[in-house]
Amino acid sequence: MGLSLEKATIIVDKALAKAREMKYRPMCVAVLDDGGHLKALKREDGASILRPQIATGKAWGALGMGESSRQIGERLKDRPSFLGSLSDMSGGKVVPVAGGVLILQGGAIIGAVGVTGGTSDEDEACAIEGIKAAGLEFKA
Repeated sequence: MGLSLEKATIIVDKALAKAREMKYRPMCVAVLDDGGHLKALKREDGASILRPQIATGKAWGALGMGESSRQIGERLKDRPSFLGSLSDMSGGKVVPVAGGVLILQGGAIIGAVGVTGGTSDEDEACAIEGIKAAGLEFKA
């Protein structure tokens, strides 16, 4: 079974709750299904206007490359030509910065979540908290 709207909503709400608990800046969370389609997105009051695109880009990159956005950024930091090509091929959708985490169920990828608004570590921690709250597995 794929990622349900109910689970996607739990992920978004719990990721935002974790951010508020830790007093992070206004956040934005996007959840994509395994086909890269948006299932749920929330942008907190005061979050900048590019936050939805950044959150979606973190999730989209993780989904497209089969690894977290943190891993993509680390793996490609010494390969700027490939990173540039990846950006071109994806139409600029890939954001290779921590905060994009794969969502798994039974070991299979069923989607990805992208979080932005805090530091990279904060974003990733909120994403993981949301996935765990939905009773799903993650690959960070």
